[in-house]
Amino acid sequence: MTTITIRRQDRTTAVRRFPAEWEPQSGVMLTWPHAHGDWAPVLDEALATFAAITATITRYETALIVAYDEPHEARIRAALRAAAADEARVRIVMAPSDDVFVRDHGPLTVETEHGPLLQDFAFNGWGRKYPYGRDDALTRALHAQGTLGAVPLESTDFVLEGGSVESDGAGTLLVTARCLLSPARNPKHSAADIEAVLAERLAARRILWLHHGYLAGDDTDGHIDTLARFCDPRTIAYCACPAPDDEHYEELKAMERELQALRTASGAPYRLVPLPWPAAKLDAAGERMPATYANFLIINGAVLVPLYGDRQDQEALRVIGTCFPGRDVIGIPSLTLIAQHGSLHCATMQLPRGVLA
Repeated sequence: MTTITIRRQDRTTAVRRFPAEWEPQSGVMLTWPHAHGDWAPVLDEALATFAAITATITRYETALIVAYDEPHEARIRAALRAAAADEARVRIVMAPSDDVFVRDHGPLTVETEHGPLLQDFAFNGWGRKYPYGRDDALTRALHAQGTLGAVPLESTDFVLEGGSVESDGAGTLLVTARCLLSPARNPKHSAADIEAVLAERLAARRILWLHHGYLAGDDTDGHIDTLARFCDPRTIAYCACPAPDDEHYEELKAMERELQALRTASGAPYRLVPLPWPAAKLDAAGERMPATYANFLIINGAVLVPLYGDRQDQEALRVIGTCFPGRDVIGIPSLTLIAQHGSLHCATMQLPRGVLA
């Protein structure tokens, strides 16, 4: 574990703040699955999963849906009707995409003295593992359409995925070294260079680096949102593997020790909440999929928790509920998502207050 405190405050950083996910939102963005990519063989099942997610979101706030084209929009609307979504809280826009994981190709939002500012980082398919050209262009395409209103957009060729950074809303970021230092993302950048970008773009004043943490089936090189999550500025929920014979045991124990050594900005230890550990979930080829309860989504008034048809599902709902008193806790079946190496949080991106009119 390494904690980096960034003392330099340039003009840009001084007036920015990267909100925490639990702060007020104007909506949640979803890039829906379509027949032009890896989801084609399971499209009906995938559409039903996204309809369930969207219907739940619309109980609390607006859902901004990205459709591939007009025929895709028609299928989306049919799926939403079947799921009884509140269509008055649904906005559908069109832009071609490669995949559904908008957490990583959608915009990050910072607050400034002038209002929200969208950050459009480069996306390269998690280190050039998959096609990414359409996903990389998606945020700029939506902004050019006026979908995101008058909110300004800042683009950069620095590669960063939303699932790789956790913010406490007060200047502290939690990240993993395995992902951010991956040579397939920003090979010319040192750790110090990356810290400078996070300070400038996301107003990071402290960066907490984790050097351990692993999930079989994960193809993101260790996104933090699959491993450990801020629940408030002094609480972190994290994956804990209790079984010594599980392939994850040593790495997650090492990550736990790193988390225990972390301190808040005021110097206090974090309140650490271990999450239940689901049994291994295997795909059709017998490969383990990245099932993790850490991939929950916080929205206005609720927390959505991925479920895997596992005996630990109900315990996960209970434990996560203790981290978010006053919010509804709702389970979302997510086996379809992890078959494509992501889960609930990966498939959504919150848009803070002021982004959607």
